[in-house]
Amino acid sequence: MDEEKKKTKHERKIESMPRNEQIERSLVTEFNFPIWRKFLKALSIYQLVQPGDRICVCISGGKDSMLLALLFKHLLAYTAFPFEVKYLVMNPGYNDLNLEVIKENLKTLKIPATIVSTDIFSIANSTDVKPCYLCAKMRRGALYRIAKSWGCNKIALGHHYDDVIVTTLMNMLNAGSFQTMLPKLHSDHYSGMEIIRPLYLVREEDIIAWRDYNHLRFIQCACRFTENVATERTDSQRANTKKLIRELKETYSPMVEKNIFRAAYNVNLNMVLGYKKDGTEVNFLDEYEEEGKKTEQRIKDLKLEEKSVRKAEEEHAEMRVDESLNYLLHPDKKD
Repeated sequence: MDEEKKKTKHERKIESMPRNEQIERSLVTEFNFPIWRKFLKALSIYQLVQPGDRICVCISGGKDSMLLALLFKHLLAYTAFPFEVKYLVMNPGYNDLNLEVIKENLKTLKIPATIVSTDIFSIANSTDVKPCYLCAKMRRGALYRIAKSWGCNKIALGHHYDDVIVTTLMNMLNAGSFQTMLPKLHSDHYSGMEIIRPLYLVREEDIIAWRDYNHLRFIQCACRFTENVATERTDSQRANTKKLIRELKETYSPMVEKNIFRAAYNVNLNMVLGYKKDGTEVNFLDEYEEEGKKTEQRIKDLKLEEKSVRKAEEEHAEMRVDESLNYLLHPDKKD
């Protein structure tokens, strides 16, 4: 009773709010900086939403996509920016328990999603040859088809900052290539369709904190292949890469995560052996001689060599030369 009396009028007012309103409110209060403002920042700097867009927000049932849907729901309610949102749960074949968890969360968050069921899990799990790859490919294709049929021009996915750095490092370690997960990209097969990633700047640890703060429970990997596993698969390359990054952060540098992310902004094409652009391979040797001529001309025009020598002479003592071992070039002529 004493604790109840200590609560302010404002605190009692918040507690009397419906649960969905309390959860949504936490986005702009407790998690204003780590989630809400970073969500808005990504929309702005990557130009993810344009006037007249119809966005299909894809909900897998996990914490990331559910948060993404709630962020768009809140944005839509408090902005005059002209765009539309459709919420999609593409059911690839979830078991009844997982599907029920998804539905309950949609009800709790008051997200008006449409559930479209497919047989993707059944097809993917009928083969032993790269079932995860096949499943992901079919799921992406289904999302495109459904979004297109709804008149949407963009598909919003729940990939976050940590997904970006893990993907970047995985490509280096497993594929021998430097490529990252972009905040948006055009579809290769569907005209006028784009993928956008509004959680691009949001850290996974902050999403987990938001989930736990609001006492929410979401499904994890809902694949039939792994649905009996209660925790994250520890045998996957993605899980192993996340573990590696955590270890590097502890033993190498606390800036490892930020530097992996920033590396994709700071690619110096003059210092790489090669790269690909629109399917064309470029080798550093292709322009090596021509670039060398430009460098030589620059040295002459700006008198860089003379300046470098003069600067060195001013800053350093005269060099001492010892030629006592030069006889080793011609040992027979020592005397």
